[in-house]
Amino acid sequence: MVGVVCALAAEARHLGPDERTRVTVSGMGLEAAGAGARALIQAGAGALVSWGMAGGLDPGLAPGAILLPTEVVALDGTVIETATSWRKQMADAIGASVVMGRLLTSNTAIGSIEDKSRLFRETGAVAVDMESLAVAAAARAHHLPFLAIRVIVDSAADALPHAVTTAANGKGHLHVWRLLGALARKPAELAPLIRLAQRYRAANRSLAAVARVGALVPCQ
Repeated sequence: MVGVVCALAAEARHLGPDERTRVTVSGMGLEAAGAGARALIQAGAGALVSWGMAGGLDPGLAPGAILLPTEVVALDGTVIETATSWRKQMADAIGASVVMGRLLTSNTAIGSIEDKSRLFRETGAVAVDMESLAVAAAARAHHLPFLAIRVIVDSAADALPHAVTTAANGKGHLHVWRLLGALARKPAELAPLIRLAQRYRAANRSLAAVARVGALVPCQ
């Protein structure tokens, strides 16, 4: 069984029922993702996947780009590689549109264009998320194969509205009233939020396309 960790329910909805996989919606952040990964291992998972969206750091990555990271890194220098054969299997199944490169996991949301540019230079990572390193660490601790599958939602040229992270709760759901409240306090974020919604649709289509491939289980 492959255990799949998603931060948000919206990311998990593309993964239909499959006896070979078990999906958990952990909520955002390292601590939540780590707890979700460990729960999947306790339930019998023999491999782990970090699934969902990421922010672009490489200016060449457009919203909707599909990333299969070669390794997940942290700002403290931690590096955990993904399973090579499994990654290649997945890339072959998806097709030529796949991007490979480093994925940075951050403790906090990286929202500004300036911070994205700086982290791209300093780490060499092409994208950033807030969960994959914790899932990778759980897999490594139990000697299990690990794969990250991420699609780009906000590009390196997009500032991430603070209202989005404010609206997310610890269980992986977005609260509309929190979002509206955040917008009321910062109405200037409305235009970036509308732009992000367009980016989200592109990323959502890519997640759905990857899910339709149905190749999450590694070949023996």
